[in-house]
Amino acid sequence: MINQENISPLICILMSTYNGEKFLAEQLQSIENQTHINWRLIISDDGSSDNTLAIAKQFQEKWGVSRLEIRQGPQQGFCKNFLSLACDSNIDADLYAFSDQDDVWMLDKLSKSAIYFQASSEPELPRVHCGRTKLVDENLNPLGFSPTFSLPRSFRNAIVQSIAGGNTMVFNQSAKSLLEKAGVQDVVSHDWWLYQITEGAGGVVFYEPEPSLLYRQHANALVGANASFRSKIDRILYVLSGRFKNWNNINYAALCNVQHLLTKDNQSILSLYGRFRNAHLKDRVRLLEVCGLYRQTWQGTLSLWLATIINKI
Repeated sequence: MINQENISPLICILMSTYNGEKFLAEQLQSIENQTHINWRLIISDDGSSDNTLAIAKQFQEKWGVSRLEIRQGPQQGFCKNFLSLACDSNIDADLYAFSDQDDVWMLDKLSKSAIYFQASSEPELPRVHCGRTKLVDENLNPLGFSPTFSLPRSFRNAIVQSIAGGNTMVFNQSAKSLLEKAGVQDVVSHDWWLYQITEGAGGVVFYEPEPSLLYRQHANALVGANASFRSKIDRILYVLSGRFKNWNNINYAALCNVQHLLTKDNQSILSLYGRFRNAHLKDRVRLLEVCGLYRQTWQGTLSLWLATIINKI
């Protein structure tokens, strides 16, 4: 029998936990059940006060400390916790996968990503494999699917939209090196940031339309799937309330901090974006077209134009 560990890429799974006792064991078991067996897991716990650590340690005893490492997180929120792992140069593997604490991975989640990267040329190019999810309730009853996005992935899109959850993301060493060079920035979310910086640096983000995980929707989830009609209304309200503008303020500042990592063309787009956000209405409309910013759906693009007109971008 061929030893898969000798021929397949080592994938380091980066998991952030916080008071996740209710669903953590099920997620860890789904990781253990993966058809791609060459993986290791690092759990960064952000100060759980429930049995999260006890559950993690049970799996550590079962798997061994070389397969499951448990560390203390920075306790500054889930985004900083994930980035503390992704930006750690001492963590070394062939590929890296973000993992939430409350999902269930389909058996081939890691193998699908590994196949994509093994078939890709130019290994020095930053690459991210991400995609849709199957939405389920607390008891794993199906609720539908996250949106599918078919428009090109680009920096012009990434500036104003996050297209995939971090729980779907697998990325190569070149993408991780980008995150390390950028450092732990103040950004809205780790997944949006990975999309922005990968595309900004001229990398490739591949969007897989076939789901590979069950994305649990429950009351304690920090981030939802944004697939319901209510979520679409919420996005309009985010624009009107200024929340979308605040998110863009945070991400724009971070992108300016690392603009030396962007391609020359994307540096120019970022500069235009900065001018656009501070311009008068007539110039904002013109500069929106010049920048070529877009979202993946017509509803999203409509909200982008609304934000532009009322100066909430």
